[in-house]
Amino acid sequence: MENVLGGQSLLVGGHEDEKDEDSMHVRATVKCNTWNLTDYEYSQIVMSTGPEIRTGFLKDGKPVQLKQGMEILITTDYSLKGDENMICMSYTKLAEDVQPGSVILCSDGTISLTVLACDKDLGLVRCRCENSAVLGEKKNVNLPGVVVDLPTLTEKDKEDILEWGVPNKIDMIALSFVRKGSDLLEVRKLLGNDGKNILLMSKVENQEGVANFDDILANSDAFMVARGDLGMEIPIEKIFLAQKVMINKANIKGKPVVTATQMLESMIKSPRPTRAEATDVANAVLDGTDCVMLSGETAAGAYPELTVQTMSRICLEAENFIDYGHLFKTIMATAPMPMTPLESMASSAVKTANTIKAAFMLVLTKGGTTAKLVSKYRPSMPILSMIVPEIRTDSFEGSCSDEAPARHSLIYRGLMPVLTSVSGKVHHSESTEETIEMAFQYAKMKGLCKPGDSVVALHKIGTASVIKILRVQ
Repeated sequence: MENVLGGQSLLVGGHEDEKDEDSMHVRATVKCNTWNLTDYEYSQIVMSTGPEIRTGFLKDGKPVQLKQGMEILITTDYSLKGDENMICMSYTKLAEDVQPGSVILCSDGTISLTVLACDKDLGLVRCRCENSAVLGEKKNVNLPGVVVDLPTLTEKDKEDILEWGVPNKIDMIALSFVRKGSDLLEVRKLLGNDGKNILLMSKVENQEGVANFDDILANSDAFMVARGDLGMEIPIEKIFLAQKVMINKANIKGKPVVTATQMLESMIKSPRPTRAEATDVANAVLDGTDCVMLSGETAAGAYPELTVQTMSRICLEAENFIDYGHLFKTIMATAPMPMTPLESMASSAVKTANTIKAAFMLVLTKGGTTAKLVSKYRPSMPILSMIVPEIRTDSFEGSCSDEAPARHSLIYRGLMPVLTSVSGKVHHSESTEETIEMAFQYAKMKGLCKPGDSVVALHKIGTASVIKILRVQ
């Protein structure tokens, strides 16, 4: 709960990481019910394992000392327990897909092996160690430049998603090692109708994914710049450029992007980050990321709450440095033409809000689409997204069967989603004014505005879209 108050809005977990009662308890804890409003400060993501490759078990569980220049055999017989002469890896086609001269990286790149020879019939690969290091059990393996023939989801992934994720209404799935757009179509088919509201967030972590990035982005609901495995698949000096290009392309498409991996790694043990880490977080914000993500820092670190607070302060400082007028012009220059009427209204509302220096923007929406378009154009102020329940044709009462639109909004930059329970028709002027009044009371309570401030509101009356400039009383 302390992390949520400090600025955390997303939680990544899985079947074994977050049990049903625990995750549902966190969801209930962070809801704030005031004036028939429910604000959402927490969204849950399940991370898939994906087509990963790992080393196997070792004899007596003892780590193996590898020395520079020594030769070692790799077998694809995963039942073997390895030693200093032979180790196993989980990829059955290893001997077919690598060749002499190929590089195999193990244990987050701390061990580099050069392939000397391959025996496809026996499934053996002979390698030379390029550095001295200690190899433990079940360490991750990367094959730079190799197109790996593995499924997008493991059987365990499918079990986690279908038996736990879908029944518990998780908000998103972060798909590891996405290699092409069709990977996402396969997952969407697996989810079926019961999982239609689950967003798919792609993680590009190898060269094949980088080459197919545009296709992947087109089929994704969101994107994660996962720099860990990617940093072992492409030259390390190109990581900064890959990050900037991927974030920029996601911004142009209006799709939320998360930047992750070792952002404040030193805070696992230290109460202060390094200067390089602080700069890394700030640069991700300046690049255009919607979210920044912590992993070991909060999962196993000594200072989880302090880490979240530190990251939040860095992000706020970086946001204050952005030239929002120039940023708006840059985004407009890449906008699709002709624009849809809804996107035209959203961009116009942002331009108005920036011009008059509004305290915040207010968007009344049914499914969150309008508010997300407003976020795409990066206003310099917060966006209060009032998600109004739709009216059933057989009832005078409002009803909202799913809270997903509110929680999905949490990965969009600047969005503060609030689910209303206003009775009446969403586009009628009476209920609109009632919702606006509640929004103003809520905004004052949250410190978003004070009497005399200007606010730009975007909503519909009937079939007409309206942009209003309002004064806080």
